[in-house]
Amino acid sequence: MPLILPFGGKLPQIAPDAFVADNAVIIGDVVIGSGASIWFGCVLRGDTNYIRVGARTNVQDGTVVHVAREGRGTEIGDDVMIGHMAMIHACTIQSGAMIGMTACVMDNSVVETDAMVAAGALISPNKTVKTGEVWAGRPGKFWRVMNDQDRHYFRSGVEHYFELGREYRTGEPHSRLG
Repeated sequence: MPLILPFGGKLPQIAPDAFVADNAVIIGDVVIGSGASIWFGCVLRGDTNYIRVGARTNVQDGTVVHVAREGRGTEIGDDVMIGHMAMIHACTIQSGAMIGMTACVMDNSVVETDAMVAAGALISPNKTVKTGEVWAGRPGKFWRVMNDQDRHYFRSGVEHYFELGREYRTGEPHSRLG
């Protein structure tokens, strides 16, 4: 069973059809939407502020999602794909965005809809990754415009993780085609 702990009188709220891995840790003011998946070794710690994870969003293995004491909490929209071992801290990731493996998105940054943060990138505080942009590097900077291959990879990845989470939750296999 995942470790789900109250903090400050707030108990995480997890949609009944979301998948949360057995060794994930979910603490405090956290809301996880319908069909979302929180994978192995993830920590979502909504202790000093709130975390919102949208529908069908996947937070992959080893990712840490945390908040700042002041300002807005961490907001992750619907249909977001967050790669393995990412660090998401006190920022906004809009619906339909993608965060690559080991990327770090810092305080008050925004990753807009249909934007991508490349694997390993560091988005420093107060930056905005605009719709259709791919940012890479440490510190992260505009690298290129997203292309159709990026969009296809992202859409198929969101669907894959939605189905895989459902399979883990229910034990019913899904088609591996597509």
